[in-house]
Amino acid sequence: MDHTDHMRQSIDLAVSVIGGTPVERYGDPSPCAEFTVREVVNHIAFGLVLAQRSATREPWDESWKIEDGAPFLIGVPESEWAARCAEEGEATARAWAEPGVWDGDSHMGGSPMPAAVIGQMMTSEFAVHAWDVAAATGRDLDVPAALGEAVLEGILAVAPMGREGGWFGAEVPVRPDAPAFERAVGASGRDPGWTRG
Repeated sequence: MDHTDHMRQSIDLAVSVIGGTPVERYGDPSPCAEFTVREVVNHIAFGLVLAQRSATREPWDESWKIEDGAPFLIGVPESEWAARCAEEGEATARAWAEPGVWDGDSHMGGSPMPAAVIGQMMTSEFAVHAWDVAAATGRDLDVPAALGEAVLEGILAVAPMGREGGWFGAEVPVRPDAPAFERAVGASGRDPGWTRG
């Protein structure tokens, strides 16, 4: 299994969790730093747009702001968000499966970066935020071991920058023999045992 498969699996996890989340739960709190379920879903959706543009090397639209919502969800009823995310997820996974897409440089929201770094980062992003939504709605997330290892590697690579930038919290200690994905959740500043209080 390679990075293309891991990207596909992480997108599929996120899309599946969103698809199984009732809109009535969108106002619930999540483990993701003061985000509600709705905000995590929107964040995943915006990430799909970022990742797709990175893969295709299409220019980033400077008018897009995360606080406005993912571009393809603006004005769309929340009851349709899951279906729209599934469509965007499929397009994003296909884009990252194109020959040579992981090679060379691309951009992340306009900032130049190596494509492989972006791909690894977004693979981790989709899987961890899928866990946020699952945990917020009382569900387990079944992450294959190989994907868990890839997510852990991606989280550890960006954790120092994430903490400095304020989008990762302090690492939550996890037992050393815990599954890789559980360690990734802890390294991202989340408590793998989080439950709604």
